[in-house]
Amino acid sequence: MSFREAMTGRVANFPLLRALFRFCLVLIMSSLPAGALWAQPLKASGYKMVGDAARMRLVIQFDREPEPNWFLLRGPHRLVIDLPETNFAVKAGDLKARGLISGVRYGNIGEGKSRLILTSKGPFEVEKLDVVKNETEPGYRLMADIVAASERQFEAALSLQVETTGSTHAAPKADRLGKATPREGKRFTVVIDPGHGGIDGGAEGLNGSVEKSITLAFALELKAKLAAAGKYDVFMTREKDEFLRLDERVRIARQHEADLLISIHADTIRLKDIRGATVYTVSDKASDAEAEATAGRENLSDQLAGIELEEENHEVSDILVDLIRRETHNFSIRFARSLVGELSNNIEMINNPHRFAGFRVLRAPDVPSVLVELGYLSNPNDEQQLQDASWRGKAIDGIASAVGLFATAKIGAGG
Repeated sequence: MSFREAMTGRVANFPLLRALFRFCLVLIMSSLPAGALWAQPLKASGYKMVGDAARMRLVIQFDREPEPNWFLLRGPHRLVIDLPETNFAVKAGDLKARGLISGVRYGNIGEGKSRLILTSKGPFEVEKLDVVKNETEPGYRLMADIVAASERQFEAALSLQVETTGSTHAAPKADRLGKATPREGKRFTVVIDPGHGGIDGGAEGLNGSVEKSITLAFALELKAKLAAAGKYDVFMTREKDEFLRLDERVRIARQHEADLLISIHADTIRLKDIRGATVYTVSDKASDAEAEATAGRENLSDQLAGIELEEENHEVSDILVDLIRRETHNFSIRFARSLVGELSNNIEMINNPHRFAGFRVLRAPDVPSVLVELGYLSNPNDEQQLQDASWRGKAIDGIASAVGLFATAKIGAGG
């Protein structure tokens, strides 16, 4: 039998030759370098981004387990994820900028490597970046949780990156939030949030007052009062008549590393005889029906501007994150109680003045936050007071006094 005959399959019926062929094939494959059988590019599909301007989660599905490296870049703030060569089979619509992410790019960079670049609206932290095997279907998924942070925190992460390898793998859970960057020289920071603005005018009074104008005027006076004390850094979420998403307000507070967020409002209520100021903190369960209704009205701000709200699903998978949320909530309640006490000495308060409900603007996980309803524009006396400089001065004095007490206690406790 000639070699030509063997190669053309004329001896295909010979069992011995078939077995010899299979043996040679196995021998050749076993001698290949490790990973050569997987020389084909990875396939990425099912790209998804969810979240808002304060927190985003990225999920990408892969047909095989990827081995990502990631690092940070500034100017603009970016997260770069390097992967083995990857075919990105994703829909263009899934890459649309949203929330904290202002742009997404991907592609091959040669030498069997691919790169994904996420551009952020501002400084951020990578809370975690993990690769997890799918439970109910073949393949793996890459998950990255990105949260708004301050410039100082971003620079600290960059410094750590330079000190190590210039890029980093996902950190173990114990390392993610346990190491706080130093705050030497940083003063107690207050962010004041004038409610509504721009296309969202908020409530309207019986005599034509508009909530967005009242809250801005009050907030500017409060900022001046606190700044004059010389002990605080004071910032505003807005200083003019402009619209801001609720999650953008949270992002601004986090990026300033605020020790306190005070959101200023002046609502209306169907019962015209009810008047007085109210202090709210956040809770999944409202303290009463009126608090729940107030939160519902305030949370409609984004929808009034034509923005579709995405259902939040920020699963807390790290006990350290949960502990930070609880501590923040406790600080919020402490300040709210102090604020009620100081305001009660200066202005009229509603019955049961400390209430709680699910306000979206108060959901920063690491910034103690309160929402102050100065009064009700549906009540003519309250509406008149809100436009009276003397009354505003008394209310501002009460808030400033509460801020002073809270800052002293928090700094003294090392917070």
